Amino acid sequence: MDKNIQGLSGLSTNELFQSKQRVTKPFEQDFSKVLKASLDEVNDLQKAGESALSDIATGQVKDLHQAALAINKAETSMKLMLEVRNKAINAYKEILRTQI
Repeated sequence: MDKNIQGLSGLSTNELFQSKQRVTKPFEQDFSKVLKASLDEVNDLQKAGESALSDIATGQVKDLHQAALAINKAETSMKLMLEVRNKAINAYKEILRTQI
């Protein structure tokens, strides 16, 4: 295939390839690092939610609205993490069922 064939956007295939590399390069990360960072973030939100809940229980809360937001963020992040886990397990099971 000729490198100078014009793509749909009017760019040559070589220019398209180079522009794709510029766009995707900053986002290339190791999956395990992304997963670990996400789990650490969920863990931090859970700790903040637990702290806010204990402050409410002991009466040390200064801003009830902020405490409620911290608890809701922790709950939502946990639900999201569980859904991602469930999707990953289902994908793994589907791969196991695939016959070669």
